[in-house]
This record gives sequence, C-alpha cells and structure tokens, in this order.
Amino acid sequence: MSEITVLGIFVADISFSGPKIPSIGETVLGKKYNIGPGGKGCNQAIAIARLGGNVNFISKIGKDAYGELALKTLEKNKIFTKNIIQDNSQQTGVAGILVDQNSGKNAINVIVGAPSSLKIHEIEKQMNLIKNSKILLTQLEIPKDVTLHCLKTAKENGCLTILNPAPASEITKEFYNCIDYFTPNETEAEFYTGIKITNEKEAKQAADKLTNLGVKKTIITLGEKGLFYSDGKEEIYLKASNVKAIDTTGAGDAFNGALAFGLSKGKPIKQCLELANKVAGISTTKLGAGDAMPFLKDIN
Repeated sequence: MSEITVLGIFVADISFSGPKIPSIGETVLGKKYNIGPGGKGCNQAIAIARLGGNVNFISKIGKDAYGELALKTLEKNKIFTKNIIQDNSQQTGVAGILVDQNSGKNAINVIVGAPSSLKIHEIEKQMNLIKNSKILLTQLEIPKDVTLHCLKTAKENGCLTILNPAPASEITKEFYNCIDYFTPNETEAEFYTGIKITNEKEAKQAADKLTNLGVKKTIITLGEKGLFYSDGKEEIYLKASNVKAIDTTGAGDAFNGALAFGLSKGKPIKQCLELANKVAGISTTKLGAGDAMPFLKDIN
C-alpha cells in the first residue's frame, strides 16, 4: 500500500535561461537550455519520493521519446510505473519555459498532450490505489471530471485530499466539498477570491473567503513573501527560506510534495509547513523542475 497517491501529468520541460523573459516580438540571446522532467504531478511525486515517501503516480503518456524520458525519470526516482497509461495515438506533453536568469522567475506554456484525453473509465484499475492511500494529491492539469471523480473516491474512503489548483480554472462547489487542503499560490488565490494579495492581511482575507466557499484548510504560497495558512481558527504565517533563487520552476510542486510527505508522517501542521517551505526554497537553487527536487540529505 502506498501512503501517497499523486494524480497528474508528466511533461518534458524545455527551459531556456536568458537575461530577461522576452516581450512579444522581441528576441533575446540566452545562455543555456535544459530538457528535463516536468509537469506538476510528476514533479510532486518526485519531491515525495526523494524525501523518502512511499508514492504512486497515476498519469497518461504517449509512446514516444518524451514518454521514455517519463518512464526513465520515474524508475530513477523509485516511483512505480505500472500505473502509467501509455497511448500510441497521443503525444507526451511538453512545456516551453522561459527563465529570467537574474531573478529565477519564469513564463511557461504547457502542451498537456496525452493526459488531456484521460477518461474516468481508463483509471478504474487505479482507483484501488487511491482508496488504499492515506493522501491523494492532485492539480488541475488533467480533465476536471477525472480529478473530481478521484477526489470524491478519496474522501469516501477516508483519504486526506490536497488540491493544488493550478493552473487556476473554475471549479464547482462539489470540488470544494472534497478538498481538505487547498494550496493556491497568490495568483491562483486571486483568481478564486478576487483579492489581489500583496501582504499578510490580504492573504488572510483571501483565506477567509476560501473558508466560506467550503475549503477546510487553505495554504496560500506567496513566493518570496512566504506562505499563509488558515483552517478558519488557527493561522500561521511563515517567511520564505532565505536562498539565492536561480530558477523558481517547480517550487510550488516541491512545496506540495513536501506538504503531502509531512502530513503522511502525521507531523503537526506547523512542522509540515516549515518542511514544505524549506524544500521549496532549496528547489529554486537548481535549474529545472523535476530534477531540482531536493533529496532528504539536502534538507538536513
């Protein structure tokens, strides 16, 4: 039995590092590029595995060179590949990432590929994994009907659920009822609440609004400003780790993976948040997404 199941996508990240992120019509001469594993779900699964967590990853890929990269990456990180659906007629997804080498900030275009065709009936075999897990962690990169079906199944079987609502898009009331932990970043939180977050007070207002929508526990990640947690009663504000960021791609995934790992070990929420904060910070000190997820030894 796996303690944590991650439902999500794998994409090959092709990242370009340069002096700035180009504006429309502008050409910038960059320094280096990198092709590596990405996709929020895959990054989160790698983050959990590298911390020593027992994790299953449910996804769909094509039978192509990037699909091979997906399987190799999972095997290298000791993540079971038998729950990965391969489809001859679909392409494995790709993300084009432009990174500003001075700040580490990025702009991303994701072509989801194979997982965008995922249907509920295709993952019936994998539902037992979810039923037997302590935690289900997912995002909004695969079709929403599949995501909701999995969240509902998890809740019906006493499983703790984490929804990382990225990329932000409309979700129904039914979604909110199935979520234990809702983990938007400041941009995503603004999408769901209409509140622009520039400080702790506005983060609290946004969290209160999400509580009213039915979310049990909200964690808003605020980039270099840290994070804000609220369960409607207890509130925790943590400053960001003090690191020199070179690439922030995947920092949110490192955070969500570490949060799931901490919760699976039964740690108190403050400890889980401190661990997630630290893991996210360390991930920004390396280039790439999946490959930048820290190992347990990096944290100690």
